[in-house]
Amino acid sequence: MAFWIDEPGIGALHRQPIARAGEGDVLVRTSFTGISRGTEASVFLGRVPISEHERMRAPFQEGDFPGPVKYGYLNVGVVEHGPEALRGRTVFTLFPHQSAFVVPADAVVPVPRGVPARRAVLAGAVETAVNVLWDAAPLIGDRVTIVGAGMIGCCIARLIRGIPELDVVLVDVDTSRHEVADRLGVRFAEPGDAPGNRDLVINSSGSEAGLQLALESVVTDGEVIEASWYGDRPVTLALGADFHSRRLTIRSSQVGAVARRRRGTRTTRDRLTLALELLQDAAFDTLLTGHSPWSDLPAVMAGLATERSAELCHTIDWKDAS
Repeated sequence: MAFWIDEPGIGALHRQPIARAGEGDVLVRTSFTGISRGTEASVFLGRVPISEHERMRAPFQEGDFPGPVKYGYLNVGVVEHGPEALRGRTVFTLFPHQSAFVVPADAVVPVPRGVPARRAVLAGAVETAVNVLWDAAPLIGDRVTIVGAGMIGCCIARLIRGIPELDVVLVDVDTSRHEVADRLGVRFAEPGDAPGNRDLVINSSGSEAGLQLALESVVTDGEVIEASWYGDRPVTLALGADFHSRRLTIRSSQVGAVARRRRGTRTTRDRLTLALELLQDAAFDTLLTGHSPWSDLPAVMAGLATERSAELCHTIDWKDAS
């Protein structure tokens, strides 16, 4: 059983044949998948720009944008057939929402035994956060603001707080994120109370207002790391005020390639393996805010894509799926 976007705004579950596992392949039975709300909502609604149709392809995507397309990349399951070292292991795979599948053995990464399977769906988000921090390169004692307390922003906040003497503030318009920030061990502020003169500001809000606030919050000669993806939405910024006189910089960060500072020494697999190790931190359970059975996935995806919600990561349970 697999989830397909038949056309923008319409998703359905379809029976999907599974190829026979050959030598060097693994058959994985899915336990949980996670919905990467920002990107998957854009895909679900058909908002991937034509220019990005190839670059936005997920590793095991089937079909093409805007649809029919099978899309997703947060999958945790158990290897039922494959090399002896992997058989019976819980693994993470950048695979869409599907009950079982066959992929090359080197496409799966074992989940550390100290990481529960449901928490492991966050590996893709933590991997993105690792890449953002490799791009941002925060220093001891920095004053850091993260604008946007979504799944990515929260993962960045939890990881960055481990650097000594950092002053970390998580900013969001949703005041319910105050409790999330407390559980992650960082300060919280609403946009109107966001501190200024910050050494580093990371925008993960997915909004032009968030990016504008990031520019207003960073120090003179400072750099804003833009970790949002806007799909086909235009973004307007007020760059006629002090943007030039304060010599500000906006630099993008995107998970499709390893950050330039580490590209010569780390592979994408290294980065994903690191993300899974970092998930031994139980604080990440705070980000698992919703849970549904696989049969509800079409309705859940439609709701997350079209309605305002406080969801961070919604997981799908594939138990008993055929």
